[in-house]
Amino acid sequence: MPLMRVDMIKGRSKEEIRQILDIAYQVASEEFHLLPRDRYQIVTQHDPSEMIIEDVGLGFNRTDRFIMFSITSSPRQLEDKKRFYARLVKELHEKTGISPEDVMINITCNTKEDWSFGMGEAQFLNGKL
Repeated sequence: MPLMRVDMIKGRSKEEIRQILDIAYQVASEEFHLLPRDRYQIVTQHDPSEMIIEDVGLGFNRTDRFIMFSITSSPRQLEDKKRFYARLVKELHEKTGISPEDVMINITCNTKEDWSFGMGEAQFLNGKL
């Protein structure tokens, strides 16, 4: 999977965090056509004073259940991204009750040469992936 960093305010249970990660992985796997076990997710929890997330004037009502998904990925098709955004928000809302206004997603693209999965190798470049 692309590298997915998930920032949230402290206070969720381990079970809820796992559910959020599982939903995000499932949606990304299907919408980005990922290989099995292509899963890299990191959660960082913050005190409320450490996250100031406004809405660029869109009128969203953010709460302490806000989640920021910052994704680093090889380039993805525009339609795949749009489906991913919509489906992730929908499934999080349906399965966890998180408001769509409380989910923000950012995708930063890079290339295959920007990844090493271990052993000091560039697996995309040396043919192992």
